[in-house]
Amino acid sequence: MNTPLSFGQPLGGIMQVAYVVEDIEKSMVHWTKTLGVGPFFLFEHFALEDYRYRGKPSDLDITLAMGFSGSMCFELIVQHSHSPSVYTEVIENRGYGFHHWGVSTDSFDADLARHQAAGNAEVLYGRVPPVDARAAYVDTLAELGGMIELIEINPAVEGLFEAVKEPSINWDGTEPVRTLG
Repeated sequence: MNTPLSFGQPLGGIMQVAYVVEDIEKSMVHWTKTLGVGPFFLFEHFALEDYRYRGKPSDLDITLAMGFSGSMCFELIVQHSHSPSVYTEVIENRGYGFHHWGVSTDSFDADLARHQAAGNAEVLYGRVPPVDARAAYVDTLAELGGMIELIEINPAVEGLFEAVKEPSINWDGTEPVRTLG
C-alpha cells in the first residue's frame, strides 16, 4: 500500500469518500462554499455495464460529481431511478449522507474474493466503459458504518482521477461545476 498514485493517494488505500445526496446541484454548491471542495466534475446519467445489484441485473440511473480537496476525491451521488440499489438501501435505512469509501486496487479479483471470504457480500458490480475498469461495492455497513467500493486501477482510471484533481490545485473558485472532454 505504499505505491503512490499520480493524484496522491497510495495504491490499496482510500482514494475517495462518497455521499448520497438529494439534490446534486445544491450539494455541489454547499460542499464548495462550506468545505472548499472543487471544482466538481459532473457525470450525468453515469453508465455501468454488466451492472448487478446483489447479484442480479437491475436498472440504475445515477448522476455523480467528483471534486478534490488535497489528494482526496469526494463523490456526490444522486439516484434518478426508483429501482432498489446500494444507494436506496442507505437512504431508506438512515437518510442521505455518507455512503462509502473508494479503495484502489490493482488486484480486483483477489481483493473482492478476500472481502467475500470475510463475510462482506458483494452488493454492486459494474464495469465502467470509458475507462475499461471494474468496480464492486462490498457490504461493510454493520462493521464500518459505510460500504467499501473496490476501484480497479489501470492507466485510464488513474488518468481520470488525475484530470479531476489537477484543476483543484490552486483553484480560485471559478467555474465550480465542470465536465470532462
